[in-house]
Amino acid sequence: MIKDITIGQYIPGDTAVHNLDPRIKIIITFVFITLLFFVGNYFSYLYIVAFMGLAIGLSKISLKFIARGLKPLIVIIVLTVVLNAFMTQGEVIYRIWGLSITKEGLYQVGFMGQRLIFIITGASLVTLTTSPISLTYRIDKLLNPFKRIVVAANELAMIMTIPLIFITTILEDTDNIMKT
Repeated sequence: MIKDITIGQYIPGDTAVHNLDPRIKIIITFVFITLLFFVGNYFSYLYIVAFMGLAIGLSKISLKFIARGLKPLIVIIVLTVVLNAFMTQGEVIYRIWGLSITKEGLYQVGFMGQRLIFIITGASLVTLTTSPISLTYRIDKLLNPFKRIVVAANELAMIMTIPLIFITTILEDTDNIMKT
């Protein structure tokens, strides 16, 4: 199970995505995730799929490896999707035990499920192609302007990347134990 966690892992490489400045990757990821919430129809997702396909292709990281990172989060994704199907008001399609599945709920579920998958995949791609140390350093640099308004940029950057470093260390230790 721990091998299936891709967020936080780093795979060294010499590709266009690996060599891109981590600040640019962070900004692109932030913009990408923000744009996901403005997508209003399923046709627009073709552009998102094309962008993700291009990024994954340029990174030369196996799509199978990236998809494996979704496996531990399937329960959360399914739970979110099911709850949205039952909790969205609208035209009732099916009723079970006093709960209703609505047409609008199913439409919402499609967007919600896809958004979650793309958010997880995008975040995974950043951590797979950027070392945790470099990520911490660059986040710190991105947060520097906020020091003027009394935000502890150094501490915030470290707090944001400690889980990534922790996961990487656990995975490396697990690999070493398995090899012996």
